[in-house]
Amino acid sequence: MARSLLLLALCTLPALVSAARPQRNPFEVEGRVFCDTCRAGFETPKTTYIAGAKVKVECKDRKTMDLVYSKEGTTDSTGTYKIYVDEDHQDQLCDAMLVSSPIKDCKSPSSGRDRARVILTSYNGIASNKRFANAMGFMKEEAMSGCAELLRQYQEYED
Repeated sequence: MARSLLLLALCTLPALVSAARPQRNPFEVEGRVFCDTCRAGFETPKTTYIAGAKVKVECKDRKTMDLVYSKEGTTDSTGTYKIYVDEDHQDQLCDAMLVSSPIKDCKSPSSGRDRARVILTSYNGIASNKRFANAMGFMKEEAMSGCAELLRQYQEYED
């Protein structure tokens, strides 16, 4: 009888301890936000990174597409954001997405670069809890000087 109680205690105690200890910030989503100064649709040597841009992570139910989770963050002086996500989102579709830019003439999200998919689960073989999202960008209203020449150089590489 004593052995049975000891075995039961050894089996249930670890489960009770892990259940009582809430999982806090299991994931850190990191990425950068840029201003597409050449209106190229991608980062170039003339790209600048935006401090103070607002970004959010949203997770939706895969079947119903109902919003399940949302959290906002702000970029630092290097245009980098870090958003800490509170729990595992195993069966959900999660995206980092642009919210707003503090730059007056660079407020329009760049088509195709306004969101980045992030996988927020521990059940995928990735050991790290840090997740890197592709860079996202806003489009400058008018291309800055020198961009035409720069973009011609990209075309020369294609030929």
